[in-house]
Amino acid sequence: MVVLVLNCGSSSVKFQLLNMDTEDVIAKGLFERIGAGQAVLKYSRPGQDKLKLQPEGIEDHNQAIAFILDLLIDGENGVIKSLDEIDSVGHRVVHGGEKFSSSMAITEAVYQSLVENIPLAPLHNPANLLGIDAINEILPDVPQVGVFDTAFHQTMPKMAYLYPLPMWLYDKYRLRRYGFHGTSHKYISARCADLDGRPIEEMKIITVHLGNGASVAAIDGGKSVDTSMGFTPLEGLVMGSRCGDIDPAIPVFIQKNENISPDELDSLLNRESGVKGLSSGRYIDMRDIEDGYFEGDPLCVDILEMYCYRIRKYVGAYSAAMGGLDAVIFTAGVGENSPITRELVMAPLGYLGVKMDKKVNDDDAHPGSGYEGRVSTADSTVSVWVIPTNEELVIARDTKEIVSTKETGTV
Repeated sequence: MVVLVLNCGSSSVKFQLLNMDTEDVIAKGLFERIGAGQAVLKYSRPGQDKLKLQPEGIEDHNQAIAFILDLLIDGENGVIKSLDEIDSVGHRVVHGGEKFSSSMAITEAVYQSLVENIPLAPLHNPANLLGIDAINEILPDVPQVGVFDTAFHQTMPKMAYLYPLPMWLYDKYRLRRYGFHGTSHKYISARCADLDGRPIEEMKIITVHLGNGASVAAIDGGKSVDTSMGFTPLEGLVMGSRCGDIDPAIPVFIQKNENISPDELDSLLNRESGVKGLSSGRYIDMRDIEDGYFEGDPLCVDILEMYCYRIRKYVGAYSAAMGGLDAVIFTAGVGENSPITRELVMAPLGYLGVKMDKKVNDDDAHPGSGYEGRVSTADSTVSVWVIPTNEELVIARDTKEIVSTKETGTV
C-alpha cells in the first residue's frame, strides 16, 4: 500500500510518500511560503539529489498539493508512474477534541466534527481542513484518514485533564487539558519499549519532545496519563516563543495595565515570550542559546538553565505521579541534537538512579548524528534515550490500518 501523508500548516505543506509494505519513504518534501508571493518547495528522494523549487502562482493549499502530486508523477523527478498508485492519504490534524480518541476515516460526519473543533485550534485545524479539501477535489476517490495530535492523550484520567474551574465552563466550552504532539509521544514510547526489549505495558516512561514547541508526557503501560500542554499548546515548558506555565493572574494584570486587546495578549504569550521574550527578541533558536552558554554569556546561561529546570521539574513530577520511572526519552530538534540539554535535565536526577553516559551523550549522540539509543550507563536504574521521532510513519501506519480494516468514506 502506498500512503501519502500530509501535514498542512497555515502557509505550508509537509508531505511524505511511503510504501507501507516495507515502510520505506519514497519521497518527501516541504512547501513553504504558500500565498506569500514566492512559494518554495524542498523535495528529496532516497539516493537522489535534493531539489529546491520556486514554482510561480502557488497561492493556496489546493495549488500547492496539485503541484506536489504532479511532481510525484513527473517523468524526470517523479517516483510513481500514476496517481492511481496512491492508495490512501493520511492527514495530521492538530485537534480532535474529546470526540476522537483514535485516528478516523474522514467521512462527512468526521469532517463536520473537525469544523466544530476550529475554536479549539483556530490556527491549526483550518489549515488541516484545507488539505482534506484539496485531496477531495483532486483525488476524490482516494480514502482519507485523520490522525489527531490530541487522540493519544485521551486516555488521561479526569484528575489529570480537568482544570479546577467552575464546571459550567467545561460543560459549555470543554475547557480541559487536551495535550499535543501525541503522534510523537506515541511513536517514541513504543520504539523505546522495542529497543529495551520489554513489553510497553510493563513500563513507566516519560517522553520529552523538544522542538520550537515542546511538551512532556507521562506514559504508564503504553497509555498517556498526563502531559504538559493543556487546553492549548501554550501551557507547560519554556518554548521558542511561548511562555509555558505562568501565574494565571499575569495575563489579566498585563491586559489591564498595558491596555491591550485579547488578540494582542494572545500574540504576546504565544509569539513574543519564551526564549524570544527572555532574550528581548535576540534569540528564538536554542542552538544560539547553546552557543552563548558555552561562550559564557550570562543571558544564555540563565535561559538554558531555566529551560532545563522546567523540563526537570516535569520529569520529577511525572515520576511521582506514576509511582516510578523506567525510562526517559528525548526527541525532536532540541531533544535529539542537544547533549547539554539532556545533561542539564538528567544529571541532577541521580537520586532517581539516573547515571548519564557522558561519552555516548556527548560524542555519539552529537548534533546531526541521527543517533538512536541509550545515553545512560548500563547500570542506570532509569534508562535515558535519544530516539528520533517519526510522526509521519505513525500517520501512515494508522492510515494503512484503517483503510485496510474499516469501511471508509470520502467527504
